[in-house]
Amino acid sequence: MSMVAAKSPPSGGDPPFHSSWQARIIALLVLVYAVYALGQLDFSFDRFVKGLDSGAHFLARMFPPSYKNWDQLLTGFIESMEIAVLATFFGVLISLPIAVLGARNLMPGWATWPARLIVTLCRAFNPVITAIIFIKAVGFGALAGVLALIVASIGFVGKLFMEAIEEISMKQIEAVRATGAPFMSVVIYSVLPQVMGRLVGFCSYQLDSNLRNSTMVGIVGAGGIGGVLFAAFQRFEYDFVLAILITIIAVVLAGELASNHVKRIFRV
Repeated sequence: MSMVAAKSPPSGGDPPFHSSWQARIIALLVLVYAVYALGQLDFSFDRFVKGLDSGAHFLARMFPPSYKNWDQLLTGFIESMEIAVLATFFGVLISLPIAVLGARNLMPGWATWPARLIVTLCRAFNPVITAIIFIKAVGFGALAGVLALIVASIGFVGKLFMEAIEEISMKQIEAVRATGAPFMSVVIYSVLPQVMGRLVGFCSYQLDSNLRNSTMVGIVGAGGIGGVLFAAFQRFEYDFVLAILITIIAVVLAGELASNHVKRIFRV
């Protein structure tokens, strides 16, 4: 029985990170522009050092954390959780039909481009900007935060779910269609079973993302713990600010653990 010797890598030849002259020119242009941008933004080393000193003084005022206003913290946290759950639920609920309409392997072109346009528009703006628009429309409070995060959820879940549908096997779809089943039966019995695992993963990640984003939209007046955080900054209660930040970190970590547990249950 003959043994085939493993081939050793050649000693001479192309380097492991070989690049063309076009790539080198692009890298050089990016470097030149980065240096130019530093000059335009009035960046200086002295300013950076002063910023470190101011930052150290600010951090010193945050310790030890104070939970004296724990009732405000609890109220803001509960409201942020409600905003995140409602935004994720309705965002996913709206994203499902949009994603089905936008899948090129299921729908004709006249139906896919409007659905894709909706997803693109929802992804075009940061949730904070969307929250400001809804605050002008419906006023301050949690409703503006929920609406802003619904838009963000449609942009994220809709795009990923649309791509997941386009990657499924068409054999199962053709088999269901051959029985004469209507379109909704095709979606329920051949499309959803193939993408359900990925959909659960998308939803769990979006819930985690909405929980974080609820802090940002709250800072501009869209409810949640972000409003409590902004008010603490306004009152110069930096020890309470640290308590809020610790709570946010703990909640995000707990959400990550819960998300991983859900993924293991559905074997995502």
